[in-house]
Amino acid sequence: MRGDEEGQEGFIVFESLEDRVPPDHRLRSIRRLVDEALREMSPLFDSLYAEKGRVSIPPECLLRALVLQTLYGIPSERKLCEHLEYNLLFRWFVGLRFSQGAWHPTSFTKNRDRILTAEVAGIFFEKIRGEAEAKKVLSREHFSVDGTLIEAAASLKSFRPKDEGEDQDGGDTPTRGKGRNPEVDFHGERRSNTTHASLTDPEARLARKGRGKESRLAYAGHIVVENRNGLIVDCTLTKATGTAEEEAALTLLTRERGRCKGRLTVGADKGYNTKNFVKKTRSLRITPHVAEKKKHNAIDQRTTGWEGYATSQRRRKIVEEPFGWMKVTGGLRKLRHRGEEKVRAVFTFTCACFNLVRLKNLEAKLCPA
Repeated sequence: MRGDEEGQEGFIVFESLEDRVPPDHRLRSIRRLVDEALREMSPLFDSLYAEKGRVSIPPECLLRALVLQTLYGIPSERKLCEHLEYNLLFRWFVGLRFSQGAWHPTSFTKNRDRILTAEVAGIFFEKIRGEAEAKKVLSREHFSVDGTLIEAAASLKSFRPKDEGEDQDGGDTPTRGKGRNPEVDFHGERRSNTTHASLTDPEARLARKGRGKESRLAYAGHIVVENRNGLIVDCTLTKATGTAEEEAALTLLTRERGRCKGRLTVGADKGYNTKNFVKKTRSLRITPHVAEKKKHNAIDQRTTGWEGYATSQRRRKIVEEPFGWMKVTGGLRKLRHRGEEKVRAVFTFTCACFNLVRLKNLEAKLCPA
């Protein structure tokens, strides 16, 4: 005789979520670092909310959820809230009680837009870097710098002449079909950032990383890492212009000069081998260990003949590791946000998450179980 399927019965839980997470789980050390940073940011959160009104999602829970979204590469807020509904590990990390329902994706997104600003992301990054300094895992002398293009949340079809209205079909650009994704033929059309702009994200710029590479709408992300353990010590995001890498690198190195005393070195690729960059880094008392070029080489044997130059050139490749992690795991291969300020906040926050992972790995190495 065939039995009938019965629905699941309700049950009472006598354990907390804390009891269900293994003591040696990798998220425990990351949450400890995050909680320490958020505790110091509590006065800032107080200033962002009104004293009266509707109770919002706690900012601490919100930022922990965003850390999870970055660490696990969750593609959307809707998917994140779905995970928070049934994933006990995620509920524990964020701080949701077992009986508490997950937030609605729309409510979560609106609260995220309020809290995830460039200011909040920058302070969160500084707090995580401060914890790395307290653990004495940062180099105070040797650094590497580099930049990368981060593809904007806009397609090339949205890159239209600036004098063209949004309701027009495309000016001189032939189109076939209508709707949200028409066929467009760009052959023979000259397009540049001077004459064209994206209708979807006007602050994105058409750029390419090198010769033979395809152009795309993008922003430029820049970081400085220390050469001992590859932790990011500073970061910024700019428009993707031809001089963005050099200008941003000098800005970051000037800030790093204010934090560190003594002589510093900075490793970089051939793109930074210019007279202006070499001259200005030397004026900051920073030795530029940039890669040599066959033509128009801006450094001489005084630099390349030193033993430390070869070490810097070998270690400077460590600057590529954060970019790889942020694009493959951290969700920055193609942006989901628009506007320079919002993208800067997301980029800075993702840099902080990379440092969290690196600190967790260093902690396991320095203090093995």
